[in-house]
Amino acid sequence: MASVNNHSKQIRPSHFYNASEIDGAHLMFSNAALKALLIPVILEQLLNSFMGMMDTMMVSRVGSAAISAVSLVDSINVLFIQIFAALATGGTIVCSQYIGHGNRKFSQDAAEQVTLTSFVISIAIMAAGLIWCRPILSLVFGTVDPDVMSYSVTYFIVTIISYPFMAMFQSGSAFYRAGGNSKFPMTISLISNVMNIVGNAILIFGFGWGVFGAALSTLISRIFCAVVVFIYLRRPDQPIVISHYLKIRPHWSMIAKVLGVGIPSGIENGMFQFGKLAIQSSVSILGTTAIAAQAMTAILESLNGIGGIGIGIGLMTVVGQCIGAGKKEEAKYYIVKLTKLAYLVVFLSCLIVYGLTYPVIYIAGMEHEAGLLCLNMVGWITVVKPVFWVLAFVPGYGMRAAGDVKFSMVLSSCTMWFCRVALATVLIRVFGFGPIAVWIGMFADWTLRGIFYTWRFISQKWLDHSLISGKAKAGQSD
Repeated sequence: MASVNNHSKQIRPSHFYNASEIDGAHLMFSNAALKALLIPVILEQLLNSFMGMMDTMMVSRVGSAAISAVSLVDSINVLFIQIFAALATGGTIVCSQYIGHGNRKFSQDAAEQVTLTSFVISIAIMAAGLIWCRPILSLVFGTVDPDVMSYSVTYFIVTIISYPFMAMFQSGSAFYRAGGNSKFPMTISLISNVMNIVGNAILIFGFGWGVFGAALSTLISRIFCAVVVFIYLRRPDQPIVISHYLKIRPHWSMIAKVLGVGIPSGIENGMFQFGKLAIQSSVSILGTTAIAAQAMTAILESLNGIGGIGIGIGLMTVVGQCIGAGKKEEAKYYIVKLTKLAYLVVFLSCLIVYGLTYPVIYIAGMEHEAGLLCLNMVGWITVVKPVFWVLAFVPGYGMRAAGDVKFSMVLSSCTMWFCRVALATVLIRVFGFGPIAVWIGMFADWTLRGIFYTWRFISQKWLDHSLISGKAKAGQSD
């Protein structure tokens, strides 16, 4: 492992952490351990995004109405999926802090409560979505083309049924990552994504089921993920074991602890997705061409940021375990170290994705005007994102892992609504901008968020939180 002295020359640790308190020979995560944690997470996120792009390309062959419907419904699906992700985030942070402190009993208790809570919430959301499917779509998108609405209803109903399985997989994956094992969730995700793509090819083109075939393939792959991860969680040779699912009962103090992280994260993610829906509502008045261009641009943008997000997800485990072990200086050290790595990864990713944009547009068979709009927007993203995106996201993962979730919730909600939504809405509806207005608002969001996260990190106020109580640290029962 590179010496701490070499690192100090590069990042001037006196500005960020106390190098004298960091023992380079006894860091909690060696370079090898970081690679073992981060590479599978990045690959999993990359595969998910790539398979999503392949999914979109296949659906686009059905027609612009089909791809528009899938794009619109996915903007709702992501809202609910982010709720499950927030619960998984709460589980990751709480479990990783207990694991870092060496308290296996409490980490398993937290995992059981996350499982129970995620299952109950996802079932309730699924039931509500099935009952009020069409009113939800009409409320969010207003009046759209009849063909788009018809496809939207079909896609929404089938994907709603997959919510509980998605929630269970996200929770189960979080437990493995909290213990430092990110390879296993990646493997399941890889198999699932291959199943989804093969299923799409068979059901969309072989059986001619179009949008319904795409949704059914997604449902099957999510069922597979949930079943496999919870079968393997029964194995005793791992940090977190859940073996008696039917015997899990509510443990309200632990649920409160998990929700103390999950609710602010859920509100943050929810505000983020509500903002995207508000933006999508403005984009939808621009017509099918603009919707299709924006849908493909959003997929490509998510692809070039996937490496940075993977680093952030891994950073939650690293910082969580450091905080649980009482090693705050190491937590700061790893945030700086992995933020630097994220800059490099995002820069290279943006270049690669921009090089792939035209071939993707061609293979997807997008209409000429939609393709040109997409290419123009991806070009601007390639210029702006490497400069402003990393500080707006990666350090926040680490600070949330220390329990500083309310600051992130308030900051992200404000920048989303006052930058992204406000700018995009005004530029589209008042000044007649096209879908590029969405990205102008996003660039402003990244810039402001990065400034405030940097201030928060330097102030060290994010360290003034504790998720593990004194009794938990002592190994006593709550």
